[in-house]
Amino acid sequence: MRAAESAGLASAFDLVVSHPSGDPGDALLGRAEALLAWRPIPRLPDRAPRLRWIQSLTGGCEHWLASPDLPSSAVLTCARGTHRLSMPEHILAALFMVSKQIPGIVLDQRESRWRRRVNDTLSGKTLGILGLGAIGAEVARKAAALDMRVIGTKRDAAPMAHVDQVLGPDRTGQVLGESDFVLLLLPSVPSTRGLIDKQALALMKPSAWLLNFGRGDLVVDADLIEAAASRRIAGAVLDVFREEPLPATSLLWTTDNIVIFPHVGGLHPRRDELVAELWVDNLRRFASGQPLREVVDRRRGY
Repeated sequence: MRAAESAGLASAFDLVVSHPSGDPGDALLGRAEALLAWRPIPRLPDRAPRLRWIQSLTGGCEHWLASPDLPSSAVLTCARGTHRLSMPEHILAALFMVSKQIPGIVLDQRESRWRRRVNDTLSGKTLGILGLGAIGAEVARKAAALDMRVIGTKRDAAPMAHVDQVLGPDRTGQVLGESDFVLLLLPSVPSTRGLIDKQALALMKPSAWLLNFGRGDLVVDADLIEAAASRRIAGAVLDVFREEPLPATSLLWTTDNIVIFPHVGGLHPRRDELVAELWVDNLRRFASGQPLREVVDRRRGY
């Protein structure tokens, strides 16, 4: 709210703050033309007949799109792009972690054990990115600087800078088979849910690692656990999960060569500021009737 006031927009709107865990109430919703929120509010279509725009605080909007409480007439925008710098760095951290055996090095220190590990290089390896969006493009740029070969899939398979080969989603199997590291950055839509199952994992090299920084439901957990435990693949780094927080009873915690990042890929100290900047820009556009940024395509699901 302070961001909107600092931008000089307070006079153009009646800005009202409601606690995130509370309900704004029928009177306020009845007047609302725009809404900034984490998740759908119960019976929103009936309670907010004047609502024309919803700004989600999250980049992924499957929880909005699956909700009966999302008004069909309101434009939905998301916080896409606010993770463009932080998430690629976490992905690079995952690549270095598994290629340089960093968890083992840390454990060796705990045991005062001098063990000189021989590590391969990332240079010359193939990084396959399923979902070459804004984050994928930034990861590709950074990976190319490490002399990695980058391939990947995109709905529009047009050439991209720093990507050696851009393929359509129908060529996912080729990416799985050629990659030393498979990075998932796909949205959660019907065609991607459960994409990485036993059959998909069987296409990967036994030496390959799976990195999921997209959505938790892209992966069939039981099939991944079996593949990692049997060394069908080298292992996985997971930042997103079907259920969060990940239950303590999940075998993902204890399966060898599965590394858990507790959904930290997009977190950084300025994330709230970046989301606020996007919201203020959209608020200014909304006031002047200009097209909004980061509009969610309901048909595509992202």
